[in-house]
Amino acid sequence: MHEFEDVGVEIVGHVAVVELRRPPHNYFDLPLMNALGHIFEDIDQEVSLRSIVLCANGSAFCAGADFNTPGGPSREVYPAAARLFAARKPVVAAIQGPAIGGGLGLALVADFRVAAPEARFAANFVKLGIHPGFGLTHTLPRVIGVQRAALLMYTGRRLNGEQALGWGLVDELVELSALRTAALKLASEIAEAAPLAVVSTRATLRQGLFDAYCEQVRHESDEQTKLLATADAREGILAVAERRPGRFIGA
Repeated sequence: MHEFEDVGVEIVGHVAVVELRRPPHNYFDLPLMNALGHIFEDIDQEVSLRSIVLCANGSAFCAGADFNTPGGPSREVYPAAARLFAARKPVVAAIQGPAIGGGLGLALVADFRVAAPEARFAANFVKLGIHPGFGLTHTLPRVIGVQRAALLMYTGRRLNGEQALGWGLVDELVELSALRTAALKLASEIAEAAPLAVVSTRATLRQGLFDAYCEQVRHESDEQTKLLATADAREGILAVAERRPGRFIGA
């Protein structure tokens, strides 16, 4: 299996525990997304591994892309994440803190999300002055419905763990100290079932998801590129960094 500094892998029985190691925020970029893609593909090739726990070391699960880096996030990040949607084995995400923007998109790669009350979920792109990315305009409505997804994406509203459970965005809510154990328990329960049957059933339930993600990301990326050139995007990125409301002008 590939080895990467920023992504760790531990094998527990038939489960691969994949951990992001960029604390505290676990911002992603193209190298990190490629690393995850390699690891997911390695897991697919290992017959003894039947499910994945996706987790993170730090206060946040993933705060998305770092818009304050020189040049901003790479446009290639979201297409690279398609490899995660192409993976065949079930994924349980353990969400201990914020899953924000593209970090929410990463959480939605998973089939199931186990979260602590401290978890926070937001598609805050409009507060940055840009269009959502990471296929969220497809994956989020698929999980919580069009109306609730629209409410989150139009407002940038943030949900805590309990609210996310009520909305169906989270499947289990457990105390922070028990989070990894609960996620591993669910992944192990999946791994106890007949592996070929699980993979086949999952492929049926997720039929079309990979193609839809790729098509949606092309459109989202075009819209993000256009909006990143606006004054509102410059203000939004600054406002979010300064933790204040944006003063937008519609230009």
